[in-house]
Amino acid sequence: MGSRQVAVKLRVSPSRGLVDEKLAILVQSAPPGARLTLHAFHRCEDGHGWEAFAHYLTDAAGSLNVSEDPSLGGTYYGVEQMGLLWSIRPVPGSKPGLRMRKMNVQTPMEFTISVYRDHITDFTNQVPQASQLVERWYMAPGVLRIPVTDHGLTATLFLPSGPGPFPAILDLWGGGGQLVEYRAALFASHGFAALALDYMMPKITVETGKMVDNTYFEKAFSFLLEHPGVLAERVALFGLSFGVSVTLKMATYSHVVKVACGSHKTRTYCDLLVLHCVCVFQPRCVVCISGSHVQPVDGSVADILSYFDRNAHKAQLNDKNQAIMRNLLLPIPSDPAFKVDVGRVQCPLLVVVGEDDQNWPASESAKDMKEMMERAGNVHLLTVLSYPNAGHLLEPPYSPHTRVSSFRSVGSRQKLTALWGGECAAHSLAQEDSWKKTLDFLRHHLYS
Repeated sequence: MGSRQVAVKLRVSPSRGLVDEKLAILVQSAPPGARLTLHAFHRCEDGHGWEAFAHYLTDAAGSLNVSEDPSLGGTYYGVEQMGLLWSIRPVPGSKPGLRMRKMNVQTPMEFTISVYRDHITDFTNQVPQASQLVERWYMAPGVLRIPVTDHGLTATLFLPSGPGPFPAILDLWGGGGQLVEYRAALFASHGFAALALDYMMPKITVETGKMVDNTYFEKAFSFLLEHPGVLAERVALFGLSFGVSVTLKMATYSHVVKVACGSHKTRTYCDLLVLHCVCVFQPRCVVCISGSHVQPVDGSVADILSYFDRNAHKAQLNDKNQAIMRNLLLPIPSDPAFKVDVGRVQCPLLVVVGEDDQNWPASESAKDMKEMMERAGNVHLLTVLSYPNAGHLLEPPYSPHTRVSSFRSVGSRQKLTALWGGECAAHSLAQEDSWKKTLDFLRHHLYS
């Protein structure tokens, strides 16, 4: 009587969790020394398919543990617990220039993890031995999503579960011109109130055709200060790419005045004026990722964009017709009118850069900022995280590395293929490490 073949077992845990949680992937009941392929598939909201795969050998017991066993080939190599997610890429035949981004944070990202017999690279018409669906969320259970239109703002506020009030973050993305919510939602999942702000193409700009001025950002900051779910004395600024320009300018030059604060909330406005109880609020701390302090200091968003346009001749195209934009701000100017005086920063500042950033001169800017702060005597406030072979788009951990994608900045009629830079494994390591250290930085300065 022949022995009965036992079905291969696949276990992925957690099957439902946050996008920055690690997965444990185990295969059991396979033949000893079997050649297996693990495969991850995700279909984006835009309908495009993404996949990653890795080749493994089972041990003498017929088991495989992705946390301990090395991939021998595929979209990543070696022991990489989260390789099936961070190495994910568009399926063969996809249109070029895709970038994976979650737009509806109220639904999960769904990944199908499968195990196949043998080492394969083409999954068309292949039947897996086992599969499991995994949900990855930006919003934890109980997080509130609140659209905001106060004071002409186009924004979304995310509040953590629980009574509050909470430390808060004003979250600014880059020059793509839309309301991007997923990072703010993830911040709220980690206990911070977070306001995702559209400032490149908010409703007021769409209606008037005019870019917002600096008061728009101060209104957003004031909105957080006044919200009952926010601890007014514990608000941080967070910017990426173009958002760093705005963030650094606010941290250095803006002073939001709030008449009613903390212990005086029950008093009337007139009482407060008589008592001269006027509180000036500045950010408790600041995080800047992949950006620069170089800009017309006296300008607004429109002036910064005009400055970039005047330097457009410095942009380069490589042999693949990919745009390298980092030279627009090089060399770093010596004229103080064209860079934020970070020597005036009075709060802790975390600067994160990828050393292969091909879109912004983030490394050169960080070096110049450090020198400026050393001369001013406030360099003790500065922390720089610099990552070799990491590119521009430093996302939350386990997001796929995007080295190149189609991009159209606000005000531009032409879509280009932007080279963001970075090498997949090194960039992914930078995303994981910088996210952890960023959360630690925010917790330390907003909670202590």
